[in-house]
Amino acid sequence: MTDHTVKKNPASIPHSIWPADDLRRAEKEAADSLGITLYELMQRAGEAAFTVAREAWPDAAHWLILCGHGNNGGDGYVVARLALAAGFSVTLLALESDHPLPEEAQAARDAWLNAGGVIHAPDVCWPEEVDLIIDGLLGTGLRSAPRDPVAALIDHANAHPAPVMALDIPSGLLAQTGATPGAVIQAARTVTFIALKPGLLTGKARDVVGKLHHNALGLDAWLAGQETAMTRFEASQLSDWLAPRRATSQKGDHGKLVIIGGDHGTAGAIRMTGEAALRAGAGLVRVLTRAENIAPIITARPELMLHELTAHSLEESLAWADVVVIGPGLGQQAWGKQALQKVENVRKPMLWDADALNLLAINPDKRHNRILTPHPGEAARLLNCSIAEIESDRLLSAQRLVQRYGGVVVLKGAGTVVACESGALGIVDAGNAGMASGGMGDVLSGIIGALLGQKLPLYDAACAGCVAHGAAADKFAVHYGTRGMLATDLFDTLRRVVNPNVIDVEND
Repeated sequence: MTDHTVKKNPASIPHSIWPADDLRRAEKEAADSLGITLYELMQRAGEAAFTVAREAWPDAAHWLILCGHGNNGGDGYVVARLALAAGFSVTLLALESDHPLPEEAQAARDAWLNAGGVIHAPDVCWPEEVDLIIDGLLGTGLRSAPRDPVAALIDHANAHPAPVMALDIPSGLLAQTGATPGAVIQAARTVTFIALKPGLLTGKARDVVGKLHHNALGLDAWLAGQETAMTRFEASQLSDWLAPRRATSQKGDHGKLVIIGGDHGTAGAIRMTGEAALRAGAGLVRVLTRAENIAPIITARPELMLHELTAHSLEESLAWADVVVIGPGLGQQAWGKQALQKVENVRKPMLWDADALNLLAINPDKRHNRILTPHPGEAARLLNCSIAEIESDRLLSAQRLVQRYGGVVVLKGAGTVVACESGALGIVDAGNAGMASGGMGDVLSGIIGALLGQKLPLYDAACAGCVAHGAAADKFAVHYGTRGMLATDLFDTLRRVVNPNVIDVEND
């Protein structure tokens, strides 16, 4: 069975992400600046993909290559020619069209034919023995669901036992959004070229991309000189945010955090947020909650300071705290509403989650000192739309939330998106399916709140917190897998990832 978790070597994947619509311009500008042709870039792409395929599947004797009617198909023709020259059996199926192929793809097609290759119609019967399928059907220009005969070829490839390697992007996956409006290739590996596309990291990407490879095709220097608004964030960058502490630091230097929530029956939520904040390095954490929650929480985690939420304790705590977190287990009754009304005008850094977001959807306002951390359902309520609309374009949804509510927005999910008012966008490349369990959002709120208290700016705290959260889950999954992962399981690995300069001392 194929594991469709996206795997990668972080050192080989760039941190800059390019909008899909800019790639054609970037490709042409980069080639012109280096004095090379677009056909030469196509040759490099085919060579890069061929190398990955041969190394990943050394025993694959018969390759089936699917070529579309564009430059993605041109890459496929190059791979086919190289495979044939290397002595592999190659069957190539190509789509036909009334429109001519792009110049580069036509040249690659001609080279394939001149090498003795044969082009079969897309409806031809597939050979009995196929060891590897190369997907060169659709590229980054796709905007809607694939239609037949492409959709039929995608379904056939997915049903076949041979592994599939996608060229640039799995056919059917939208390069900008990661949405899959119809049939989509389930790739075991994807080799993407030149720049990283957002759709490879968010939306449905983790279900279909497989192991991700990247090759800049020799354009590294040109790309490094360009600025993009989108960034991929992953665990190796934690040391950029989390420097070692001064030997003389004291608890007041690392933030005084007040966490508000835990209505009847939700003591667990507020306890997890509080402990996560401590594990992420908060200096002092005060929890305001229902009186009935105080004894069980303080018994489980005596380092937390527990107080009953009253008008007086709230006013005193808001004056005391450096950072405010509200929402976990808050509820939507008068108790929670009254607390939120008092908090909403606080000018200190704050984070709103869970029921604070549901109450915000009822009475929207805009604040510049606030991080919002919605999951897709909460985001849909905040924007008064469907969850499907949110998931169809997660980057745009996060940007819309920032425009409406201000501050920083963390749109949670596979490929969490972080957006801020400056226009910066981050995609968090950490975490796994084990995090789809209750309480994970409560833990994330505590982590981000703790990093705010350690004086990270809102956007940096949100990005670093999401990365630390996902990296902790990834470390746990290495040992135990993803099924059955609990939010509290992350506390041990969390304190390791938030100390990136000593993490290698321990034996993983």
